[in-house]
Amino acid sequence: MLKRATNGVLGGLVASTCTTAGLGSQSSLRPCSMARLSILDHIPLPRCMQHFRTLLFLLALFSSGCTGSDPIVVIQLHPTNPDILYIATNDYIYKSRDGGKTWSNLSKGMSYSRVIAMAIDPAYPATIYAGTKGDAVYKSYDGGQRWTSARTGLDDATISSVVNQFVFDPADDNHIFLATTMGVFESKNAGERWVKKMEGMKEVLMVVTLGMDPTRPSVIYAGTSGGVYKTSDQGAHWLQVNKGLVPEGMVKTSRALGVTSVQVDPFAPDTVYAATLAGLYKTTDGATSWVRIGESLQDQMIVAMVLDRARAGVMYLAGRNGIHRSEDGGKTWAAFNEGLATTNIRSLAQSAMDPQVLFAGTNGSGLYKSVDGGAHWQAMPSVFPKD
Repeated sequence: MLKRATNGVLGGLVASTCTTAGLGSQSSLRPCSMARLSILDHIPLPRCMQHFRTLLFLLALFSSGCTGSDPIVVIQLHPTNPDILYIATNDYIYKSRDGGKTWSNLSKGMSYSRVIAMAIDPAYPATIYAGTKGDAVYKSYDGGQRWTSARTGLDDATISSVVNQFVFDPADDNHIFLATTMGVFESKNAGERWVKKMEGMKEVLMVVTLGMDPTRPSVIYAGTSGGVYKTSDQGAHWLQVNKGLVPEGMVKTSRALGVTSVQVDPFAPDTVYAATLAGLYKTTDGATSWVRIGESLQDQMIVAMVLDRARAGVMYLAGRNGIHRSEDGGKTWAAFNEGLATTNIRSLAQSAMDPQVLFAGTNGSGLYKSVDGGAHWQAMPSVFPKD
């Protein structure tokens, strides 16, 4: 029995031996996981299960036996007020109005659903969206004080369905895309109704992550259970773009399922990065072809990625070995872990107002802040209320 099926990894799981498995973008790698990984590395597996080893590791993380604080799976920063922060754990949404000194629980009015994704309306930041496991989408008009269901069109959501990510059209904040384990959905009326947009994605169902070109919002990339797809007409039609990313014949195996983030370079829109549970990939021709980069990183399991919005070529990756930064588009990397009590990082966010300000959420060791681009980190007051 998996007692904590709390996020996109298990929520998006559709598996049969040696065939298909779905890995969502919200994998909670807890502090006790490292010992379990080393054990799994020595378990002999049938040949058809060798690519499944990562999935077995992730499943083990959610079984009983881990203690400590919940992982911080989502960090959302107010676009204009540096004092307002939101985070989501496996159990609740919290909000700080004083820069992270104190926190309040905002989950009242929601069903007991795991929050997997959050988004703040860029034009009206009091409006917040929450994507869940098992209960689709919730929306708040008052900064999280009250929540209402916004699942019309998502009625096929089941207890295992997961909303992984929200993406806003930069030209129209009422125009939103969802990445879910049920596919891609679009709303043109701020979440009042959702429409499925999957034409061309015949091989897949689960969509883990979306990356929109900020200069051409009609261009979107989707990380799915069959690699990466691209649309040039805002989701009306999708084309599989896996050359160099997923070998032929492996689209329906576990090797194709580990895309955790797809992001478009804000300075070079034909440059796109795909972070996966098995390494980092880059394209400079709009996904006509991909190349593997970052192979010098000791840990290739990437759970979070940030492209610096102010400095071309600067990017951050996070995972079990902490945070790494590149200043040359992923050619070389340096560890940026000074001040972190743990290197087991779950989430990463950059301030929209000051690109030197970053926040890192850990798997059980709280929230950290950097004011110098990740060179130094400082622990923030505990998010979790004391008993």
